[in-house]
Amino acid sequence: MPPKNPSRLAYIDWMRGLACLLMFQTHCYDSWLGGDARQSKFFMYSQLGGTLPAPLFLFLAGISFALVTDKLRTKATPADQIARTTIRRGAEILGLGLLFRLQEYLIAFPWAPWSDLLRVDILNTIGLSMMLMGVMCWAVMRARGSRLALGAAAVSVALTISLLTPLIWTVWRPRWLPWPIESYIDGVHNLGVPQAWLFPIFPWTAFAFAGLAVGFLLLSDWARERQAATFVTAGVGGVALIYLAKWLDARPGQLYPVYDFWHTSPNFFLIRVGLLLAILLGVYAWCRWGAGQWGFSPLIQLGQTSLLVYWVHIEFVYGRLSILPKRVNDIRTASLGLLTIFVAMLVLSILRTRFKGRGAEVWGWLRKPAES
Repeated sequence: MPPKNPSRLAYIDWMRGLACLLMFQTHCYDSWLGGDARQSKFFMYSQLGGTLPAPLFLFLAGISFALVTDKLRTKATPADQIARTTIRRGAEILGLGLLFRLQEYLIAFPWAPWSDLLRVDILNTIGLSMMLMGVMCWAVMRARGSRLALGAAAVSVALTISLLTPLIWTVWRPRWLPWPIESYIDGVHNLGVPQAWLFPIFPWTAFAFAGLAVGFLLLSDWARERQAATFVTAGVGGVALIYLAKWLDARPGQLYPVYDFWHTSPNFFLIRVGLLLAILLGVYAWCRWGAGQWGFSPLIQLGQTSLLVYWVHIEFVYGRLSILPKRVNDIRTASLGLLTIFVAMLVLSILRTRFKGRGAEVWGWLRKPAES
């Protein structure tokens, strides 16, 4: 495809592939580094980069959700049918998340605690976010809302989730709920207090709604006619959002009885959304004017099969099939392991796209009698 007319899926897949790459390095170094390497600045920056994949996946899920919803709307699909289609897809992702947890539990049996089956992980949250976005879009479309109304509603939901998170995690905790259900709201798991390493509705689904708003913005008539200007505006707006959030955080006094900047702060949420918008501009520019589409792109390839490589790489990094012993390696050895994982997942991704839908053809070839 000519660089001046990039496919929407190209830059979305490239960005999703970037999330996969960041995820690989975070998991590999976390699982394999040991000794002094775990106390190094290298490890610290590696884990700092690991704060981006989850927001990226959720943000891109929101953009993709907007593309699918708008495509169905242009075909005059009734709002109820659009809701059923999108909510069912979200339920499928949630089901895959539960299945993934079951697989992890069985592989780690008997050492894994049974509570791991109910852990709220990123796949669970993506699926639940899609279901919630489906409900919101259905309500707006039933009121004959436009793309602008859908985008405005998504922004409102994202900000509401972010603003309520500090309270939901502290003074407004739904302690009356069983912990497996409460964990989907505040990530409490079975540990008595919300856990920062889980992915509950508050605050994580806010990133999906932010992506949904951006998706409907990109689909507007104004943005279609001024595509490059729209992305530049989004990127510049993202940088401005970062500075605004930092300015707000520096103000004396706080609105919340308990303020945790790194985990529940609305200001930190705005900073990360601003960073996502800046990355979106950079990826768009790379795919339109850079080398993003000069022939084969490994990141676009990974982005097309992100669910598969997420699912598989976990076992070769954290599971019993780990290609390196855990927490005993230096940076060089772990980096070689990371390179191995990247190449292996890229090959798996290529095989997946090459043979997708060709199972019957391959089976027929295998059953074909050998020619004499």
